[in-house]
Amino acid sequence: MINSILAANESFIGVILIGVAFVVGLIFFVILIKFFGIWLQARTAGAPVSLLNLVFMRFRKVPPALIVNSRITAYKAGLPFTTDQLEAHYLSGGDIGHVVLAMIAADKAGISLSYDRACAIDLATKDTGKTVLEAVRTSINPKVIDCPNPASGNTKITAVAKDGIAVNARARVTVRTNLERFVGGATEETIIARVGEGIVTSVGSAVSYKHVLENPDNISKLVLGKGVDASTAFEILSIDIADVDVADNIGARLQAEQAEADKQVAQAKAEMRRAAAVAVEQEMSARTQEMRAKVVEAESGIPMAIADAFRNGNLGIMDYVKYQNVNADTKMRDSIAGDEGDE
Repeated sequence: MINSILAANESFIGVILIGVAFVVGLIFFVILIKFFGIWLQARTAGAPVSLLNLVFMRFRKVPPALIVNSRITAYKAGLPFTTDQLEAHYLSGGDIGHVVLAMIAADKAGISLSYDRACAIDLATKDTGKTVLEAVRTSINPKVIDCPNPASGNTKITAVAKDGIAVNARARVTVRTNLERFVGGATEETIIARVGEGIVTSVGSAVSYKHVLENPDNISKLVLGKGVDASTAFEILSIDIADVDVADNIGARLQAEQAEADKQVAQAKAEMRRAAAVAVEQEMSARTQEMRAKVVEAESGIPMAIADAFRNGNLGIMDYVKYQNVNADTKMRDSIAGDEGDE
């Protein structure tokens, strides 16, 4: 009885062991099918990666094929990167393909570029629409920047010389990437702004616009002397004045506008004086009316004075009659004089 139980247990354990072995074998077979091609590719290319490492890449959510292909590309170019380096940059959000190609391009061109700096540049340009590969290519093959940028809607920079004549200028700036200052350095917009400022300064310091037209290279010399590429991600190789022409006589226009403003001020002052004169005239008219009122008031007291003279015996009836005759004669003369004046 005991022997039968032991035999049954041994057979059960054997079945379990066989099942476990089958599952392990199945898992190993799946892994072998899934990663064997990548593993063999890396092995034959001379940049081997262990199967276990490939499996762990999958658990770390890193695409093994991308890591292996990038490592093979770098190895063939003589850059022995480790899978840990590539995985670390991928997990940080970088583009491994661009970094590897940029490193290869820099190495072939004899440009000193470390892997860490290439990764830093790649991460710095992640949201700018540019890549580390483009930065390296610009360092190898300089590019030309138009100043001002045509995309801004302006095709020329306008500056005024000391004689008041405005000059339009357009420059072409040849730059190459400074990889040492690329991370944290100012971009193309800063270069354009500084070159534009230098053009305005150069033209503004010229005695006459003719000097600018005769020697446009003076603008380039002044701008280059200012070191406009300081703290930027680029190194300026040359500044060429592509076009210079006369825009407008700003000085004459400003003088005309000033004369018009002075005329308006003079007219305003004249109007103030006229208004003051009218006010004085109105005031004198009011005073005249006031004096006439006083005369009328004084004349109104004459009959009362005559009555008092009668009561006090200072005026007789004959005197009053003579007074009336004189008034009548005066009125008649005034009437006659008025008729003659009308004629």
